[in-house]
Amino acid sequence: MAAPDGQAPDKTPEQIAQDVTDTLLAEDAASRMLGIELLEVRPGYARLAMTVRADMLNGFKMMHGGLTFTLADSAFAFACNSHNKMTVAQSCDVDFTNAAKEGDVLTAECREAFLRGRSGVYDVSVTNQDGVVIALFRGKSRTLGQPIVPSLPQADV
Repeated sequence: MAAPDGQAPDKTPEQIAQDVTDTLLAEDAASRMLGIELLEVRPGYARLAMTVRADMLNGFKMMHGGLTFTLADSAFAFACNSHNKMTVAQSCDVDFTNAAKEGDVLTAECREAFLRGRSGVYDVSVTNQDGVVIALFRGKSRTLGQPIVPSLPQADV
């Protein structure tokens, strides 16, 4: 059944989050280049995985911190845009707690800690396949307001 005014039929918040993420992923060359895989997305939440390759290592044969940050930042981006409101990073902090090595499978799990008006706070933990915490990331977001997928409703948050 078609919705009025050219809007998409009623979708759950989870379906909207998935549709928005699919749209963003289609344009996200950086995530594709790194082999980042979307495992789960829902409103205010995203979980991604990435396997550490030889070309991701620094001079110490450890995962380059910038690439660990990128994985966490991608999870942050998908979580904070899951409400179908274009949202960007305002600031981010990361603590590197352990080194990752070639062959490790890293999982970045992002949870919305706070969202009101145009401001949000999101926490990301990056762990390896053994559950060892590799990095802790906190991102602060700023919503720009326009929809990512105009045919979908925006969440009232």
